[in-house]
Amino acid sequence: MKNNITTILFDLDGTLIDTNELIISTYLHTLERYYPGNYSREDVLPFLGPTLNEVFGKMAPDRVEEMILEYRAYNIANHDLMVREFAGVIETLDILKGKGYKLGIVTTKRHDVALKGIHLMKLDSYFDVVVAYDHVKKVKPDPEPIYLALEQLDSKPEEAMMVGDNFHDVLAGKNAGTKTVGVAWTIKGRDYLAKYDPDYMLENMSDLLDILGES
Repeated sequence: MKNNITTILFDLDGTLIDTNELIISTYLHTLERYYPGNYSREDVLPFLGPTLNEVFGKMAPDRVEEMILEYRAYNIANHDLMVREFAGVIETLDILKGKGYKLGIVTTKRHDVALKGIHLMKLDSYFDVVVAYDHVKKVKPDPEPIYLALEQLDSKPEEAMMVGDNFHDVLAGKNAGTKTVGVAWTIKGRDYLAKYDPDYMLENMSDLLDILGES
């Protein structure tokens, strides 16, 4: 179907690049240091998506900063070894860019760390805008980061889609008035994300081309 979509915003982690194992490993490393033996892989899955401040703030409000420093040190040291690409991402971005779609990234990561992943996976040339944690006062699911990205791209919510692997992404899109797109490869499971009722669900990133009538 051809439609009025001109702009596509993507979450980064778990959507465009596979940082799942890196993030899980980093949380387990950090929590093992502060709470030895208390956290398993399943326990940390809910922490993928929220900001570090949210996660550690609920655990230990007085130690948030030192826990974040511990997390970031391990994460950066292991970043390039553990980040992978998802099937179909580069090929799909190639086509979208070639067809003139405006593309942006909206992430809850810090800008410098987000750029590290973008550079590593050679995504730089596709995106005109990257809105990160340090660019906004409120993060997803608040619509502020989406509004900022749309403003920088000179686009309106009704001509945009927000694509992501987490409920924060779907709710942020709904709150901003964009179409919402979930990815079935979310580590939390397709059924989990479907509960938040995205407008579309992708089995592969290339499904986006079918939705847009570009395949």
